[in-house]
Amino acid sequence: MDHLDVLIVGAGISGISGAYYLSTQCPSKKIAIFEGRDTLGGTWDLFRYPGIRSDSDMYTLGFAFNPWTSDKAIADAPSILSYLNDTVDKFDLRKLIHYGRKITHASWDSASAKWTVTYMTAEGAQAVTCSFLYMCSGYYNYAKAHRPTFTGEDAFTGDIIHPQFWPENLNYSDKNVVVIGSGATAVTLVPAMAKAAAKVTMLQRSPTYVVSAPGTDTFANWLRDHVPKGFAYGFIRWRNVLRQMFFFYLARKRPEKVKQQILELMVPDLPEGFDIAKHFTPSYKPWDQRICLVPDSDLFQAIKAGKAEVVTDHIDHFDKTGIALKSGQHIDADIVVTATGLELQLLSGMDVEVDGQKINFAETFSYKGMMYSGVPNLASAFGYTNASWTLKADLTAEYVCRLIAHMDEKGVRQCRPNLAGQPLTPAPWLDFTSGYVTRAMEHFPKQGTVAPWKVHQNYALDLMAFRFGKLDDGTMVFG
Repeated sequence: MDHLDVLIVGAGISGISGAYYLSTQCPSKKIAIFEGRDTLGGTWDLFRYPGIRSDSDMYTLGFAFNPWTSDKAIADAPSILSYLNDTVDKFDLRKLIHYGRKITHASWDSASAKWTVTYMTAEGAQAVTCSFLYMCSGYYNYAKAHRPTFTGEDAFTGDIIHPQFWPENLNYSDKNVVVIGSGATAVTLVPAMAKAAAKVTMLQRSPTYVVSAPGTDTFANWLRDHVPKGFAYGFIRWRNVLRQMFFFYLARKRPEKVKQQILELMVPDLPEGFDIAKHFTPSYKPWDQRICLVPDSDLFQAIKAGKAEVVTDHIDHFDKTGIALKSGQHIDADIVVTATGLELQLLSGMDVEVDGQKINFAETFSYKGMMYSGVPNLASAFGYTNASWTLKADLTAEYVCRLIAHMDEKGVRQCRPNLAGQPLTPAPWLDFTSGYVTRAMEHFPKQGTVAPWKVHQNYALDLMAFRFGKLDDGTMVFG
């Protein structure tokens, strides 16, 4: 392949967004998408477990440039995959995607202002050069999940499965299933499997905040039928953005009140006398970790119908027929699903060198949450922890286009965020207490406490900074 102006890594939501903006706003540039797998879709193709769906509304998880038109506000993975494929075809982006190309190494040479990118194919290692590298490969390891080892699990005669590696055609009809975990994956799996299983138990060490939302947005569907679809989509998108921002703000300012409201909303949907304090009342404040969304109270309804239960306890050991808990209780199981989390990974685990020096990203600071101090001509898409991923992915892609156009206008070939001795107080890149985050932050870049080194989890602030902020801000060095 000839030299590329921009190489996009990853053909999921972020990569498709990047390809759209680059092809429309920088039409003279030669771009390509390298995807390590054999299909597009990223997360929405990798995960195949029962009930997999969005954990945020599709009016914000959908692209800004391609309205989501389905009646579903919270969509299942097949619907999302269909939407992604339709987007790729609608904007003629499929020709840009090259499958089976796993990036392993990228080396920057300042003299030539080029990246040399090494990637693996079925034929072995190959290389390509590019002027700008845009990483859209997500935030977790596709090949490895977080999977703790439990005492005695070798004695268990049933199946132990991690959701990231779901076996095809698993039969769980009329069987007892235990789902270990309390996060988004667990609250999705439990009601989905409860439809066919004899019983599903969600076994958790500690509770998570769970909020129900309608699976369809009646007002959005009505509005789409009565005004132009583009206007309706934009209006609903902004309504949902502002609603989410207000909810997050309120949770930070008045956490106890928000906590009480969340718990009170569960009461009508759960069995009378259900111990909400034990099973759905976390020790942390709302939004210290991501709040789980369930459509139409499906998790609560499964519990109310007796098809599912929640057990809050610690595992002592596995035995032949199930799991023994430290309280002395025993849970019989035919299948155990370890919904124990992801393994976070920066830039798809790729090794990076700049002028012969290997970059340790844990020693860098994040610039606007999408570039790295001292690393030229490289950006990465990383979505919000408190809102839909796509909101930040779209903004980042727009900013990359602005940056490239600005370099062309100035007649320069390099842009590099520069600390230049700025006295920054380091803070974790993600201010989140979830286990999968805290386990990985020592390997991730730091953030500062002031812009442009602070990672804002705020769409409105990022919108102003990314779309209208100065590119020559005294920190980004061009040359």
